[in-house]
Amino acid sequence: QTNFKLLTCAGILCCLIWNGFAQQGGSDCIKANAKSCGECIQAGPNCGWCKKTDFLQEGEPTSARCDDLAALKSKGCPMEDIENPRGSKQLLENREVTNRKKGAAEKLKPEAITQIQPQKLSLHLRVGEPQTFSLTFKRAEDYPIDLYYLMDLSYSMKDDLENVKSLGTALMLEMEKITSDFRIGFGSFVEKTVMPYISTTPAKLRNPCTGDQNCTSPFSYKNVLSLTSEGNKFNELVGKQHISGNLDSPEGGFDAIMQVAVCGEQIGWRNVTRLLVFSTDAGFHFAGDGKLGGIVLPNDGKCHLENNVYTMSHYYDYPSIAHLVQKLSENNIQTIFAVTEEFQAVYKELKNLIPKSAVGTLSSNSSNVIQLIIDAYNSLSSEVILENTKLPKGVTISYKSFCKNGVNGTQEDGRKCSNISIGDQVTFEINITANECPKKEQNETIKIKPLGFTEEVEINLQFICECQCQSEGEPNSPACHAGNGTFECGACRCNEGRIGRLCECSTDEVNSEDMDAYCRRENSTEICSNNGECICGQCVCKKRENTNEVYSGKYCECDNFNCDRSNGLICGGNGICKCRVCECFPNFTGSACDCSLDTTPCMASNGQICNGRGTCECGTCNCTDPKFQGPTCETCQTCLGVCTEHKDCIQCRAFDKGEKKETCAQECMYFNMTRVESRDKLPQPNQPDPLSHCKEKDVDDCWFYFTYSVNSNGEVNVHVVETPECPSGPDIIPIVAGVVAGIVLIGLALLLIWKLLMIIHDRREFAKFEKEKMNAKWDTGENPIYKSAVTTVVNPKYEGK
Repeated sequence: QTNFKLLTCAGILCCLIWNGFAQQGGSDCIKANAKSCGECIQAGPNCGWCKKTDFLQEGEPTSARCDDLAALKSKGCPMEDIENPRGSKQLLENREVTNRKKGAAEKLKPEAITQIQPQKLSLHLRVGEPQTFSLTFKRAEDYPIDLYYLMDLSYSMKDDLENVKSLGTALMLEMEKITSDFRIGFGSFVEKTVMPYISTTPAKLRNPCTGDQNCTSPFSYKNVLSLTSEGNKFNELVGKQHISGNLDSPEGGFDAIMQVAVCGEQIGWRNVTRLLVFSTDAGFHFAGDGKLGGIVLPNDGKCHLENNVYTMSHYYDYPSIAHLVQKLSENNIQTIFAVTEEFQAVYKELKNLIPKSAVGTLSSNSSNVIQLIIDAYNSLSSEVILENTKLPKGVTISYKSFCKNGVNGTQEDGRKCSNISIGDQVTFEINITANECPKKEQNETIKIKPLGFTEEVEINLQFICECQCQSEGEPNSPACHAGNGTFECGACRCNEGRIGRLCECSTDEVNSEDMDAYCRRENSTEICSNNGECICGQCVCKKRENTNEVYSGKYCECDNFNCDRSNGLICGGNGICKCRVCECFPNFTGSACDCSLDTTPCMASNGQICNGRGTCECGTCNCTDPKFQGPTCETCQTCLGVCTEHKDCIQCRAFDKGEKKETCAQECMYFNMTRVESRDKLPQPNQPDPLSHCKEKDVDDCWFYFTYSVNSNGEVNVHVVETPECPSGPDIIPIVAGVVAGIVLIGLALLLIWKLLMIIHDRREFAKFEKEKMNAKWDTGENPIYKSAVTTVVNPKYEGK
């Protein structure tokens, strides 16, 4: 019985949980009020469309075809008739990352080296359903490097130029430890060639320096040496450079950085690691500062080199920091700011705004520039940061990184991994989700790449906005009222100006009174039972806030939530409500399906239903004999117990005494009796036949023990202990001795108590006496009748000599 109740409760709980999930998942699908399969699948990833022609009940709208998959199946839609397209991914280009070591015999071209995998893939996106793929990055060994050294040639950098003149060959030797394919270039900058940045007097234009200093004319930016693998050529051309001068302290370095970034052909950049070393001992001008010189046109971000000289510095303003970030990122250039200690704070703030950049402290004469470049390169190359191009509207992307030593990152930290050495491999998990379909349903392409690297992943996004069955639709189908619509996905999509489930009405006929007459039940004035609206002479039932509650029927007269309830559940959780009547599950009946036909709860321990004393109704025993009660009619409050009922017969047969001693042979031969030596030998309760253990008193006030059982054949078996347990008589001597001893002890105790009380009383009286004695006061006055025995006489002649 207990197990049955547990199973019943578990079943009801499962139903409630399942209904809760169905409601939660199906609510979004139903609330979308989808008129077509395409609208349905855009409502959510769990929404499906039933294209079965006769799926809808009478009065249900077309939007009822869109629901949670489990709900559609429970409503009788076969899985093969449910449209539920899923997203997918397809790898289009997936070359393995290159395993190459420095000094290997093979000499690969830069474009043949692969550091990122995959290279190209296609994602089919359904609204709300994320697509996930893994991106692997491995830092290749002996990867080619292009380094361009951009130097401030204002007068304060005079001593630095002397050290840079021999930089080419020295840097070549150091970089050979990192890569066998290294190229170096050199450029210089000063300032815009207009007032107030420089002096425009003819003499100052020829030589901006004072005294006998021989300086070159001021210029904005000059590409001295395009990238080359010849270190000696670098030393030669840089050795011919001369210092120039300007008036203000900030320099025009941003103009130079912009031209280095966008003039790829003139600089000679390859699709390899690109490093730009920016060396200066001053600050920088940025967008807006050009107004001081009357320059208001914003920088256009294009290349303006003629004969390797920037010619439009007087025409375009300085670029903004954001503009520089964009162009450096587009051209995969990593920047190293080699600046003096004085301007460290300024350029560190600038570094925080420019991804994949580093700042190094330049000594006063640039003597440490080689070590600075090596340290900055190692710092930049040890970190991988992923970036993506602009996402289409409604598309979101998230990253999760799996870096070295079990370090994982999510959200913004999911884009990057640090402390990567040459040959290390890291993985990123990328989720892309479409939250809406694009209006034109065109495909989109986005790209993901590590900052500072030329390699990238190209992702083609294809949006699933329509169902397959829509392409199989039949325009002007006869099924849609003589061709007034397209029959697709089991429903009619009406032509313009037509409405109705089968497109049977025009919009002009919608509100006519003749149509309303078809929506009234006989002898009723209510249109669609006040549970819907009349469209084209047919009731379209309204929806309820709880999407699991549905109106249906020709006149919306039916629903699935107004059936009888039991235990707070519709149909007791044991049936389905159809048109306000419960259809019960097997083994249940009743108006609320609250009557179980299962007789297991009524089964008594003897294998009989209700112990043969009643009938099993709705899983509960209805006892026919009013004397009996209990779950299986096993209890009788007014009946004698088995033990009391049979004790006289057992007493007379076992011990030949008792009330039935004279009639024993006639009345007490209905059972088989077996004598046993002790109570331990009596049968135990684990035997198959029902068994009662009894303890009764005989006529001599002795206890006798027996068992009473009835086997499957109806035979009564009695086992009785052959020797009764009789109480022994009282022992007089100990009782008398105990009474006497008790009286003596009580007397002694009373004497001791009396003596103790007297002692306490005497002590209190003595203490009281002592207190009064201490407080006593005696009169100290003289006795008026007392006369002293001594008389004193004074000699009148005595003068005290």
